[in-house]
Amino acid sequence: MKLYKTISFMALILFAAACNQHVKIDYPITQKGEQTDEYFGNDVADPYRWLENDTSAETGEWVKAQNEVTFSYLATIPFRNALQERLTKIWDYPKFGVPFKKAGNYFYFKNDGMQNQSVLYVQNGLDGDARVLLDPNKLAEDGTSALASLSVSNDGKYLGYCIAKAGSDWNDIYVLEVETGKVLEDHIEWVKFSGISWKGDGFYYSCYDAPALGLALSNKNEFHKVFYHKLGNTRDKDIKVWEDTKNPLRNFYAQVTEDERFLVISESESTSGNRMYVIDLNVKNAKPVQIGSSFDFDYNVVDNVGDDLLVITNEGAPRRQLVKVNLSKPASSDWLTIIPQKEEVLESVNLIGGKIIVQYMKDACHHAYVYNMDGKMLEEVAIPGPGTLGGMSGDKNNSEAFYAFTSYIYPTTIFKYDVNKNTSEVFRKPEIDFKPEDFEIKQVFYRSKDSTSIPMFLVYKKGIRMNGNNPTLLYGYGGFNISLTPNFSISRLPFLQNGGIYVVANIRGGGEYGEEWHKAGTKMQKQNVFDDFIAAAEYLISHSYTSPEKLAINGGSNGGLLVGAVLNQRPELFAAAVPAVGVMDMLRYNKFTIGWAWASDYGTSEDSPEMFNYLKSYSPLHSIKSGTKYPATLVMTADHDDRVVPAHSFKYIAALQEAQAGDAPVLIRIETKAGHGAGKPTSKIIEEAADMWSFVMYNLGMKPKF
Repeated sequence: MKLYKTISFMALILFAAACNQHVKIDYPITQKGEQTDEYFGNDVADPYRWLENDTSAETGEWVKAQNEVTFSYLATIPFRNALQERLTKIWDYPKFGVPFKKAGNYFYFKNDGMQNQSVLYVQNGLDGDARVLLDPNKLAEDGTSALASLSVSNDGKYLGYCIAKAGSDWNDIYVLEVETGKVLEDHIEWVKFSGISWKGDGFYYSCYDAPALGLALSNKNEFHKVFYHKLGNTRDKDIKVWEDTKNPLRNFYAQVTEDERFLVISESESTSGNRMYVIDLNVKNAKPVQIGSSFDFDYNVVDNVGDDLLVITNEGAPRRQLVKVNLSKPASSDWLTIIPQKEEVLESVNLIGGKIIVQYMKDACHHAYVYNMDGKMLEEVAIPGPGTLGGMSGDKNNSEAFYAFTSYIYPTTIFKYDVNKNTSEVFRKPEIDFKPEDFEIKQVFYRSKDSTSIPMFLVYKKGIRMNGNNPTLLYGYGGFNISLTPNFSISRLPFLQNGGIYVVANIRGGGEYGEEWHKAGTKMQKQNVFDDFIAAAEYLISHSYTSPEKLAINGGSNGGLLVGAVLNQRPELFAAAVPAVGVMDMLRYNKFTIGWAWASDYGTSEDSPEMFNYLKSYSPLHSIKSGTKYPATLVMTADHDDRVVPAHSFKYIAALQEAQAGDAPVLIRIETKAGHGAGKPTSKIIEEAADMWSFVMYNLGMKPKF
């Protein structure tokens, strides 16, 4: 009987594919439990609670059954294989990272084209012979071991690096000798949300205690600690530098200034706001100096200038300013403002060649300026156009610097920059099968529900007729002070080349206009985010770019929450939706791994009756309505996602499949040996992109040619 049903289902799918129409899918049956939770006198059923146990045999069988249905459906899309072949072809070109210099050596990443992981190279001088220093592709045959972070010691002798396996946030730290490439015996496990900051012949790092067996990917992360590791010592001899035994839900990040004089420990209890403790390492038993009295503001040390620290902060400046802090007088009333707040948002500061290079964001695009050390603006850095600057690297005593520039139709290019001359030249430019002159970028400003002006980018082929019939994908994020600036992506090229319009809405909750913009999309104002996204869709339709039958939406992580919430609120507005690794259960998100740290943006269901009701009203899992015709939906997640645990997506799709009254497919694609996204091997990235874009294009009625 099971085989008969499978064959019949496949036959129906094939027939539907030939006719380009939907067929009602026979989804796997998801058993329902009796779990009910009480919130302020309100009983809330959670029938799919059992799916939170991601290591159980029952969940494993459910994942297998769901993937069988999903991949059977995807296999019938006529152009899916051709799309994957096209993506594989255009993906195959050398990709370079921004080089950085340490003790006379240049370090940079390079991917030959189809390598699963980029390789770290080192060379002496720009004209020297490059050699492989670390090749993560040799760590796992399937490419699922990735380099998560690295740090070269100031004397250039050692490379400390973190390895993440199968996409997990858990890291292992290793050390190798730069000159010989020899991997030392130093090995540290259960590292998470950490850097590697060198001091002398050792480094500082952050970690948690080892989790209970089988719970590494789901248990709440508590009691973060900072240790100092001296090279050659075993892990048990590492010195505990910082911990808080009274507040388990706080994170600590250690940073040493370039001259190794000051240790800066940043303390946070969420993704927004921190306070710092600074220790003068040149003074024996020096007491920590605290900067910031609460978690209301952000503080980020650029470096020290003698006895003073240069700090970027939004205290008293929601769009950020650069101040100088003397540790003998750390109170904000004694700070010296070096670069005051402007209308634009201050993004980053680098000390290079005896000057201050400051990066600003205006209307979601970057600009860079050169200041002297006293904060006087000298000149603007000329860049190719509206877009995104990244990876500015250089030494504060050397005028040579490097940076990357990209835009929606400008492939990421590495520039060499001379600070003294204020001149840039192309250092490395990719060769891609793509003609940027055939496309255009347009930025528009539209009004949200409360009349707030929202910027939005549109990318499309020149000559497209705006007749309301163009397949369009609308992308958004809207949270955690994260800004969406223009970026180039190989994966969206086939969609654009076949007449699609790619749209990014810079909605509230992000950081495009500073902390006020961010706060306007948090907690009891989170609905602003959804209203902004809905208004973007309505603008595209009313201005004849597209129609509901031709409009898809996509977002990941907090953007997955966005898509899930908007999909539930206005299902008639879209033809397709792809929420990826989304936060879908707003009542329980804080129960897993690092979810508790998102409360500054979301609030929690335990805060108050008002907060509980507000969260429940938009929670994607809880706002699904039975008997509704939902658009074609492909939920995407991964089995090793320990940032937003896959149970969010599991429970959401189970409820959506039960409620679906229409014929449009509502499916889930569950990647194996992958996590939240970072470090994903090229092979999996291409497969995932082919599945996502073929699903979108097919359900928008496209018949692409590759």
